[in-house]
Amino acid sequence: MQLITLATKSMFNRKASVLLTLFTIAISVMLLLTIERVRQEAKSSFSNTVSGTDLIVGARSGDIQLLLSSVFRIGHANNSVSWDSYQDIKAQRGVNWAIPISLGDSHKGHAVLGTDSTYFAHFRYGKKQPLAFAAGRAFVNAQEVVLGSEVAQTMHYQLGQQIVISHGMGNTSFHHHDENPMTIVGILAPTGTPVDKTVHVPLAAIEAMHNQPKSAPRMIGKPKLSAEQDDAHEHNHSHDHGHADEHKHNDSHDHDHADEHDHGHDKPDTIAVAVPAPADLHGDLIGEPKQITAFLMGLDSPLYTLQIRRNINHYKAEPLLAIMPGVTLRELWRMLGLVEKILLLFSGVVVLISLLGMLTTLLATLNQRRRELAILRSVGARPRHIFTLMSSEAILITAAGCALGIALFYALIALAQGTLQSQFGISLSISLLSHYELMLIGVIMAAGTLMGILPATRAYFYSLSDGMSIKL
Repeated sequence: MQLITLATKSMFNRKASVLLTLFTIAISVMLLLTIERVRQEAKSSFSNTVSGTDLIVGARSGDIQLLLSSVFRIGHANNSVSWDSYQDIKAQRGVNWAIPISLGDSHKGHAVLGTDSTYFAHFRYGKKQPLAFAAGRAFVNAQEVVLGSEVAQTMHYQLGQQIVISHGMGNTSFHHHDENPMTIVGILAPTGTPVDKTVHVPLAAIEAMHNQPKSAPRMIGKPKLSAEQDDAHEHNHSHDHGHADEHKHNDSHDHDHADEHDHGHDKPDTIAVAVPAPADLHGDLIGEPKQITAFLMGLDSPLYTLQIRRNINHYKAEPLLAIMPGVTLRELWRMLGLVEKILLLFSGVVVLISLLGMLTTLLATLNQRRRELAILRSVGARPRHIFTLMSSEAILITAAGCALGIALFYALIALAQGTLQSQFGISLSISLLSHYELMLIGVIMAAGTLMGILPATRAYFYSLSDGMSIKL
């Protein structure tokens, strides 16, 4: 105990170098724990890009290919799923809900996903978190569109603006559906998943845009009006009929003028209009599609998963493939294991540098402490006492650095967890250190002790006259 007290007082006499070493260790411990926690949570968040979904069903291809196309909007599905097969499988025993997905269109490089209202009701991400709206609401008519948070942010879109969907994925579009502009009625809150980069439209809109001739008037999902609204509509129609000839020439002129411009980058497609309330529109969100890209399924019980998956994989009407997203996501993460190894290597290098810094500091101060050690020897301290004293200082510095590093780690998590969740989809929770993290702290303590043995060993062999003599 006296040696510990003596070691503490000795460190106070060298406050500058000790504090510098302590903060170096603390920062390295903070970085190590943060990188390790982010690595674990990134792996968990990646596995939970889509959660609460028991099966993803698409045309027969590969597990990872189906996952990439349906969840990450990467690549293209080789074939589609017929609507009749979707309806048949959806009606099977044990199926709780199904979300149809239609891909193949885009808007200025952002993927367009056609679906229905079940998407907003049942889609989950992260730890079974539901989708939330940062502004607006879900679409209730085929003329409406809901944007992911990143789409709205990068394109500077607001509620009430109109956008044009293009045929083709990515930045290459072969045809712009400018005869059917769609009104933005909702913007989703950030999720850190591919949902943020997606434009969501009703299935009926996809069907209408692909089946409707370009010269046809815009008629997608005509709203069902109430009796009062219908009377008002008839009155306005009668009132406006007398002006039809006057507007006909203007409409023709405007149409000819619009054809002179390219439908690509130069044409503005964001015209602000009023966003109707949900009660005012009740259009058809599905229409009569012949096929979809894939669909997500939620089952009444996990016990149905293997049975229904087997039935789908042996479906006689057409070749289909059903995958369990959690299993396939983990398989995909293993393919990306190089990233995980790089993070682990970076963490180890950071800790090693900090411990080497502590060793350098102890060795550098050892020459300055020769007189101090010689005085201790002169008053009765034995070499083993000197060895214990030097080792205790290294242990105390390492322990204090670890404690401060853990405190900084929790402070950093508290500050960064909101940003990591919204921007990268990584959910960091303020929880007790895991067994693995405690093991890392133990390894650092052991390494710090070993680093202190070298200067302690050198001090052990210092003679009494070594520190008392004057060296020129």
